[in-house]
Amino acid sequence: YVGGGVIKAEATKELFQVATGAELPVVTTLMARGAFPDEHELCLEMPGMHGNYTAVMAMQRSDLLIAVGARFDDRVTGKLDGFAPDAKIIHVDIDPAEIGKNRRADVPIVGDCRDVLGTLLAELTKRQEAEGGPPDRSPWLSQLKAWQEEFPYRYDQQPDGPLKPQYAIQRLHEAAGSDTIVVSGVGQHQMWASQFWKFNRPRTWINSGGLGTMGFAVPAALGAAAGMPDKRVIAIDGDGCFQMTCQELATSTTEKIPFITAIINNAYLGMVRQWQELFYKERYSEVYLSYDTPDYVKLAEAYGAVGLRAEHPDEVEQVIEKALSITDRSVVIDFRVDSSEMCFPMVPAGASNDEIITGPEGLRPADDPAEAPIA
Repeated sequence: YVGGGVIKAEATKELFQVATGAELPVVTTLMARGAFPDEHELCLEMPGMHGNYTAVMAMQRSDLLIAVGARFDDRVTGKLDGFAPDAKIIHVDIDPAEIGKNRRADVPIVGDCRDVLGTLLAELTKRQEAEGGPPDRSPWLSQLKAWQEEFPYRYDQQPDGPLKPQYAIQRLHEAAGSDTIVVSGVGQHQMWASQFWKFNRPRTWINSGGLGTMGFAVPAALGAAAGMPDKRVIAIDGDGCFQMTCQELATSTTEKIPFITAIINNAYLGMVRQWQELFYKERYSEVYLSYDTPDYVKLAEAYGAVGLRAEHPDEVEQVIEKALSITDRSVVIDFRVDSSEMCFPMVPAGASNDEIITGPEGLRPADDPAEAPIA
């Protein structure tokens, strides 16, 4: 269970060696995406409220949970007294105040993540040499693989249907590649970006995490582009978030610091709308924005950037290709996406992680999918 502390401690090499040497599955929190490569078979990606089903269930069913640079926040644990009920907890953190703050640690370790993982690696190597290798974890790994196959991230993009936000993000990732530095705002687009963009290197994913800072993406992308001028930087933002700090495009133009902003424009404050739909009987309040106000293409041009728009699935590839070809100034892409699309999986607020909903049909998987009731 890897948190952002691993990246801050520059401990990703040691993490990789420990995980692969001992055949330990890894989950990476929202702040730790890229700390362990998504492409590796041991990576279960992100746990939590909108995390990968397999990552969530791996933690729930674990007998040993090694938390490194993570804080057991409520978005990861769900209902705390139902979180990983059978797990022995080893908690590693440089800040003693974090140890046991939310979940009691059976083995508390106060220390720098890199130093602790290095010591753990040496001890594991010594023991495995004496014992002829790591224990047989094949039944557990087979269970994880079965969950991954049955409950992947999913969406339904019809060729003649409304543009799905997941499709736009996935195609952008495929075209831009894993070396791109990705920044996000807060909301549905943040979760979709963490789900459908695959991160294989540390410090290629920047977001405000638990601070929940709407408006973070544009100025953070500006800073990333200034600090790493040889890297492509893409801000994946929502229409609500973008309007809070879009004026920094003026700084981008005047200081010649180009980056790309992909607006996932669903004409709503999407995450708030989703909660109002699911938990407040569709009593929508103060969430509607507009596809057209402002006109993001004209707004981009007013700031000296290039404005592009995709409204249909067959326009996405051409628009992305055009955006990636422009390197001398910033680009804003207005992806006009399906306003009704919701972000799944989802653990309802205050619920146990065992109550995870994998899709809009309301499936709540049990240990045996055949026993899962329909909500």
